[in-house]
Amino acid sequence: MFTRAAQPVIPAGDGLVLRPWLRRDAPEVFAAFQDPAIRRWHVRTADSESEADEWVQSWAGAWSGGLDANWAVADSRSGRIVGRASLQYMVPSQGLAAVAYWVVPGVRGRGIAPRAVNALTDWAFQQAGFHRLELRHSVHNPQSCRVALKSGFRLEAVNRSAGFHEDGWHDMHLHARIVGDSADENALLAAAPTEPFRGIRKFRA
Repeated sequence: MFTRAAQPVIPAGDGLVLRPWLRRDAPEVFAAFQDPAIRRWHVRTADSESEADEWVQSWAGAWSGGLDANWAVADSRSGRIVGRASLQYMVPSQGLAAVAYWVVPGVRGRGIAPRAVNALTDWAFQQAGFHRLELRHSVHNPQSCRVALKSGFRLEAVNRSAGFHEDGWHDMHLHARIVGDSADENALLAAAPTEPFRGIRKFRA
């Protein structure tokens, strides 16, 4: 698929689409990475629009290499970039990949991240043949945890000192969805009393 087929546009509902990156997106990517929250959770920083342009070209070109697949999350009516959604560390032969995303500050709180993650996950399972998708985020990032849980990614574990951020190494929550999981059922399980968190704290103590 990744070497022979064109990267698809994935509808995410209510005027939101996941589309391939274009070079014209570089100024919006540069602007997004001036946001303190995005910088906090990413090691890389864009110091210029030309550097952001290099990123966009690499994101667009990664599709044919079969290691990463990157989409711009965009408003289909205005064309404005509102975020990014990606499959990373793909091992198609084993049906494995990791989900990553960010959303620009002006549209946060509108459910864009869960919609983008759900659309990407549905495509990965139904069209691309993946079996298990993982999602990791810092234990100090509750907003990303809420996105993962709303998108039906169950919390499975804490990976100790597994993510490097602006202020150093962080423990990371590991979430996952497996093909056949019900996103709604997983979200209901996540809304139940947080026994996994208590168990993890007890284990780490």
